[in-house]
Amino acid sequence: MESDEEEQRVPLRNRAEFSDVIPVEQDDGPNPVVAIWYKEEFRETMDYFRALYKADERSPRALELTSMAIEFNPGNYTVWHFRRSVLEGLRHDLHAELALTERIAQTNSKNYQLWHHRRWVAEKLGTSATTEELRFTQRILSMDSKHYHAWSHRQWVLQALGGWEQELDYCHQLLQEDIFNNSAWNQRYFVITRSPFLGGLEAMRESEVCYTLNAIVTCPENESSWRYLRGLYKDDNSSWVNNPQISSVCLQIINAKANFVFALSTLLDLISHGFQPSQEFKDAVDALRISDSQPRDSDVAKAACSVLESVDSLRANYWKWYNSKHFQNA
Repeated sequence: MESDEEEQRVPLRNRAEFSDVIPVEQDDGPNPVVAIWYKEEFRETMDYFRALYKADERSPRALELTSMAIEFNPGNYTVWHFRRSVLEGLRHDLHAELALTERIAQTNSKNYQLWHHRRWVAEKLGTSATTEELRFTQRILSMDSKHYHAWSHRQWVLQALGGWEQELDYCHQLLQEDIFNNSAWNQRYFVITRSPFLGGLEAMRESEVCYTLNAIVTCPENESSWRYLRGLYKDDNSSWVNNPQISSVCLQIINAKANFVFALSTLLDLISHGFQPSQEFKDAVDALRISDSQPRDSDVAKAACSVLESVDSLRANYWKWYNSKHFQNA
């Protein structure tokens, strides 16, 4: 396809509509140390672009030329900036501009200039662009569920243009597909804390705790759901400690003796904020000792730290520090 386009391309110097343009060559100085080799088509396009840019020409041919330059190098922020000036000068159809950015995104979706331009266009279009922008980001995320630019743009759209109504359902759909999708968990938290329709974190806490605990029981090795659960109690440690559902799930997973690292770490967090573990917790943690030769510790927090030092080797030094920081005087 690319070779066919190159064969069909008519050099700008041979096109009547550019006959009056005097190209401006790139100035590398009198003695360039390492001259960069460019394709002839790219060099010519940029030479003509510089001429129109220097003249600040806001015309259909200037718009066409920016399209050509962007196709060659989508990361050229000067070209994108000039294109916006031309679009405003021509009062061009901005819905067509969305089509351009979508085409560029097919092969260059992590281009900062692309997303900045897309936001500028959507902002100009206002709420008429909401549905299309949510659809666009959803398409990108279907190919890369952790795409930073797509998530960032989607959050901006929700806050600036609306479209919150189905967003929690969308997050649920993504988590049904992949419960380990930390970006979807992050978006879910964004929605329950920012949506003008849900009442805020406190209003959503009870239902979200139930939702998250079900996800944890299903997949206790998933750190994202545990982090989300803790976030539901931001700045409210009293409610965190006093919700029996949380400690009960921790005990259930610890007793299962499999994938219990995050249950243990959550138990330690509860204890550090005032939770008083029962004998059941002491027995469950004691049962996790690697071997009978490992010394018993009557303090459940210290015992939990000792177990984590053994089974969570990557963070063994952290658990040593955590023990000395929180429980040395226990």
